[in-house]
Amino acid sequence: MDHKKWMKIAIEEAKKSKYIPTAFCVGAAIVNNGELISTGYSRELPGNTHAEECALKKIYDQNSTVPNGSVIYTTMEPCSERLSGNKPCTDRILEDGNFAAVYVGVMEPDTFIKKNIGKERLEKAGIIYALIPGFEEDALKIAQGKFRP
Repeated sequence: MDHKKWMKIAIEEAKKSKYIPTAFCVGAAIVNNGELISTGYSRELPGNTHAEECALKKIYDQNSTVPNGSVIYTTMEPCSERLSGNKPCTDRILEDGNFAAVYVGVMEPDTFIKKNIGKERLEKAGIIYALIPGFEEDALKIAQGKFRP
């Protein structure tokens, strides 16, 4: 699988996020059998939505779950807690039950949540979890609103 290709798509999605000082700008791409099946970015859909959440909601509009063996590329590790009280993206991925892997561009800094435990929870559930090297700087700049097209 071409991890860099899919992470670049997630990066482009993140750039679409409207910056706000209380949340990161993140992009996500869901892939199955080498085919892009959904994308999302922070606040794309109404309700303080996260990138992974938006990508999943688009799939759920037509199906009850993602296809078995799907992988998600996200520019920042999926959240394990949300200050808004909304369901964390880690929970959404785990509850779907069909994800084989989660690939991230950068680990979440402790700006809003002090300890993200998503990696541990996903790995414990048998989901492959890996940082794709070479995207950390861009992913973090975009997340913090320091990159504008």
